[in-house]
Amino acid sequence: MAELHVELVAADRKVWSGAATLVVARTASGDTGIMPNHTPVLSVLESGPVTIRTTDGGTVVAAVHGGFISFADNKLSLLAEVAELADEIDVNRAERALETAKSDSDAHAARRAEVRLVAAGRRKAA
Repeated sequence: MAELHVELVAADRKVWSGAATLVVARTASGDTGIMPNHTPVLSVLESGPVTIRTTDGGTVVAAVHGGFISFADNKLSLLAEVAELADEIDVNRAERALETAKSDSDAHAARRAEVRLVAAGRRKAA
């Protein structure tokens, strides 16, 4: 089975690394799916969930905020300003942050909180 090597890196740490069969991320051009042998890609990452289908049939989901995505030679790099794996997200904190952002009319903060809740499986993607 063909696979690609994925590195998800935030400004402060390596978030996830491994082999995958598919990665879906939100870019400036919209949601982009990358599979093995995809044409080279270089794009801006938008705030959104990143879904990684691993070669063992598992799924890794992360909330990503800003950065870049680069793919060539079956190597995918997701270089994010901020990234959290779904199981690292404090759902109660994200819900409080969303309510605060809405009451403050802070669309950027609201989007970050919504992305975290989507990645944690608490909301549907918009």
